[in-house]
Amino acid sequence: MTTPPRGDEPMGMSADSPLRSGGCLCRRIRFAITGAADYPHTCSCTHCQRLSGGPMMSWVSFPLSGLTWTGEGGEPVWHYTWPDSRRGFCPCCGSQLCALDDGANNIAITLSALDDASGLVPVNQSFREDAVSWLPQVPDAQHSSSVT
Repeated sequence: MTTPPRGDEPMGMSADSPLRSGGCLCRRIRFAITGAADYPHTCSCTHCQRLSGGPMMSWVSFPLSGLTWTGEGGEPVWHYTWPDSRRGFCPCCGSQLCALDDGANNIAITLSALDDASGLVPVNQSFREDAVSWLPQVPDAQHSSSVT
């Protein structure tokens, strides 16, 4: 999963592929990611609520092949929260960074881990039945079977 950088650019980056960067609060774990962002959404499952300490988390997926871990901390520490899905977090500051399903071609990145999440507006909300009653739900603007 870790792809070594080539010069100042992650491998697989092309002139027409957008580059985004991000990382954890303490900045030990950093990443660069290329490729089209897919399905920005929020999730209100009980795992996201407990992991975030809030009523939901927000996610966006990118091609796994476009990911390069660039910080001195390397990859995040991984913890399985579902039988086939694990979450990546920083062992130093605890920031939740990503989620990866076994065998997936895409990785879900938390919107809050991106340095610049402009233009990434959630189009749906997963696990609506677990959502807190005091926040309005995100309208379903783009149905997807993706669950994070």
